[in-house]
This record gives sequence, C-alpha cells and structure tokens, in this order.
Amino acid sequence: MAYWLMKSEPTVYSITDLQRDGITLWDGVRNYQARNFLTSMALEDLAFFYHSNTQPPGIVGLMKVVDTNQVDPSQFEAANPYYDPKSSPAQPRWYTVRVGYLETFPHPLSLDQLKQTFNPEELWVVRRGNRLSVMPVLPEVGDRLLSLARG
Repeated sequence: MAYWLMKSEPTVYSITDLQRDGITLWDGVRNYQARNFLTSMALEDLAFFYHSNTQPPGIVGLMKVVDTNQVDPSQFEAANPYYDPKSSPAQPRWYTVRVGYLETFPHPLSLDQLKQTFNPEELWVVRRGNRLSVMPVLPEVGDRLLSLARG
C-alpha cells in the first residue's frame, strides 16, 4: 500500500462531496506527471484529500483507491473544461482512478502546519511553487500525517 496526496478546490469537489457520494472518479487532471502518478496507483492505496485554493488550504481527510486505470471521460466532452481535442476513445491520453471516502479529519492539517512539520523533500506539497494536483507521499510521512490528523 502506498500513500498519495490529491488536491481539489472545495468549491469544485470537497471532502463533504466525497463523503456524500461515497465513491467518485477523480477526473480532470491535465498534467502529465500527475497523470503518471494516477496510473501508478494500486487498489487500496490511501490518498490524503487536500483542499486547495481556500483559506486555509490543507489536508482535510482520507480516501482510498477503489479502481485503477480508468479512462477519464471528460477528455472527450467538447463542452467540458477538461476536453482534449488530441484525445480519442480509441487512443485516450488521460487516465485516472476512482476513490472512496474513508474519513474527514477532526483537525485539518493546514498548509502552514505542514510547512512547520515537514521539509520539501519529505512532503512535496510544501515545496515552493509546487502546483501538482497528485503527488506521492513517503510511507513514513503518510504515517506521521495520519497520526497528526487523528491526534
């Protein structure tokens, strides 16, 4: 089992939305490195749900990967902001995963708190200028994050 961190703006899709839905397709990722991380995920991997572009940004919950290597259908929908005209159903360019809700943390971990606790080599989300929406988390860092969030 691996750990990941996945970002979403709460006005687009929040931890509350995931709790309501139970399972969702993590669509709309349009960065090749983030896509490659998505295709590296395995069933039962855990992902920290990070609310971005909000005050304060931070880790608010936990989800698990319940389905892997899913074709992202938004790439084919011309009216969708994530439409990719270079992609086709015969040769899709964007793959993703389905995630399932596990928990909302009683004490969200703000970006400021993460910066005080972890260095940029340990946790990529604290790197200056990091804009990736999906990133790996080292196992020992994942364990520490869980302890902090549940503590």
